[in-house]
Amino acid sequence: MRIPLSTPAALLITGTVGSGKSTTAQAIGGLLRKDAIPHAVIDLDALRNAWPSPADDPFHERLMLANLGAVARNHVVAGAVRLVVAGVLEDLAQRPLYEQAVGMPLSVCRLPLDLADVQARLHRRHRDDLEALNWHLQRSGELDAVLDAAEVADVEEGVKAEQTPAQVAQAVVRAVGWTS
Repeated sequence: MRIPLSTPAALLITGTVGSGKSTTAQAIGGLLRKDAIPHAVIDLDALRNAWPSPADDPFHERLMLANLGAVARNHVVAGAVRLVVAGVLEDLAQRPLYEQAVGMPLSVCRLPLDLADVQARLHRRHRDDLEALNWHLQRSGELDAVLDAAEVADVEEGVKAEQTPAQVAQAVVRAVGWTS
């Protein structure tokens, strides 16, 4: 299904840590810019980055959703018709909260990637921080299993280690009907 480029729409790129969510979102932003489509790229990790987290909300989900709502509204007021969101959605029951926060129809695309490739990326990313590396290596497998079970995505766009961010972005926009 093709979504007209003038129709407001949001896309959440989800996947395990190290799968390329933020990089893909930025690359999609580049494609939209090239096509002169007013848009915003929003990284959910930045919207939840606060310490400490409440015991009943270790990943600051409530804070992130409140911030997402405010940021999305501000971008729409500024003229954005497309929102590209990078983050983790672990629970199908939470999906309506994300759509409500962005205030427009939301598509979800998961980026599955072989865990060996994820681990190689994490080793590069956290080569100077052993504590962060160990946490992310542990979390990558856990989260991948959670996402397999949760089935939150409308589409999955498998990523290969040799693909460029631009290639992944092109595949994702085709898969969700955002092609020009």
